[in-house]
Amino acid sequence: MRKDGAGNGPPSDMELMKEKFAKLLLGEDMSGGGTGVSSALALSNAITNLAASVFGEQWRLEPMSQERKARWRKEVDWLLSVTDHIVEFVPSQQVSADGKSMEIMITQQRKDLRMNIPALRKLDAMLIEYLDNFKQQNEFWYVSRDADESEKGNVQRTDDKWWLPTVRVPPSGLSEASRKWIQHQKELVNQVLKAAMAINANVLMEMEIPEDYIESLPKNGRSSLGETLYKNITDEDFDAETFLASVDLSTEHKILDLKNRIEASVVIWKRKMNNKDAKSSWGSAISSAVSMEKREQFEDRAETILLILKHRFPGIPQSALDISKIQYNKDVGYSILESYSRILESLAFTVMSRIEDVLHADSATRDQSLAGSKTMPSVADEEPIAGIASPLDPAEEIDKLNNMDANNSMTLSDFMGWQFDLDTQTQKEDEDGKLVKQPPSIVVANIEKLETWEA
Repeated sequence: MRKDGAGNGPPSDMELMKEKFAKLLLGEDMSGGGTGVSSALALSNAITNLAASVFGEQWRLEPMSQERKARWRKEVDWLLSVTDHIVEFVPSQQVSADGKSMEIMITQQRKDLRMNIPALRKLDAMLIEYLDNFKQQNEFWYVSRDADESEKGNVQRTDDKWWLPTVRVPPSGLSEASRKWIQHQKELVNQVLKAAMAINANVLMEMEIPEDYIESLPKNGRSSLGETLYKNITDEDFDAETFLASVDLSTEHKILDLKNRIEASVVIWKRKMNNKDAKSSWGSAISSAVSMEKREQFEDRAETILLILKHRFPGIPQSALDISKIQYNKDVGYSILESYSRILESLAFTVMSRIEDVLHADSATRDQSLAGSKTMPSVADEEPIAGIASPLDPAEEIDKLNNMDANNSMTLSDFMGWQFDLDTQTQKEDEDGKLVKQPPSIVVANIEKLETWEA
């Protein structure tokens, strides 16, 4: 009901915006007693909750409704508008009336926001556009979880997401063109996922570690990791892949527990090294050089494991350290960047998962031995682990996105026409003068890397 008593119709945009910003100003404490959360956390929660209400039920690989799109675009614009007023002083040249040049200080949007907000908006638009691309597809469909077993066929969900509908494909599987097109969509979404992950990781790295988190840590890395993990990480013949193969990563909870333990040990080791640098005399610093070097080596190993986990399991929940940083962070700019990149990362992972569902259904239909197996989507599926032993670079990932043109978002029918054109162009004459088509592998070569789609 309208609070102003003007009627029972839906509230206007102005009323909705007033209500949203009133909650932000009150820190979500609607009693007005001043016990609300900080502005930074209130904005983070607002962006997270908005995304949950708009994208929370993206259970199928299909376009969002126009109503949901309009609501998302309108309300996220309101929340992001705060960043327009987060500024910094920068030097600028001003020419006076007599022609003399002088340096003055002017305000402009803070550099990190000026660089990352437009990039995140582009990722946002891309994800919604990629979902729109599935509007015309007719080679797969969904069966409700309440349907009869006969309707679900042989490909049924075996993971813990029992509420999701089952994907069905024709008895012979997807057509070759459709399979390649869907795989290409997966590659595009994967690039968006990597860019969002890079920005989010960069922002979290800039946030201070709260004292409350530090005080909750054990005294040393050995206590945090436990004897077995500590022994494996500090082993002289340490190998990250061997280490991960030796631990149980069968459930989301176990992956998150491992991440929490390793992150805690990294914080402990870093603090001990910083404290020694600050407190030790020159002589004592030399005497402890070996242990310092070892501790730095252990920290590097732990961070390598964390990077591999991040890339191999992008959909796992936030760690205790990340949650603590978000909760106690006071920088509104960081808060908006972190929450916006996080929900785009989550949406990209969801779309990747829905694409994986279709590709798995296709594989299982063509090969019944695969019907019961399904792997979690990973941003490292198509590159060796050795290639991801360093953090994703936001500038590099965003540059890849900037190199994409509109052709990356072609629909299935567009793709089929494009494939036909490529096949036509690759015709060549054999020794007898007859036209011979090259095998369609050239099409695969053109969709393996995003960089080949430059204008």
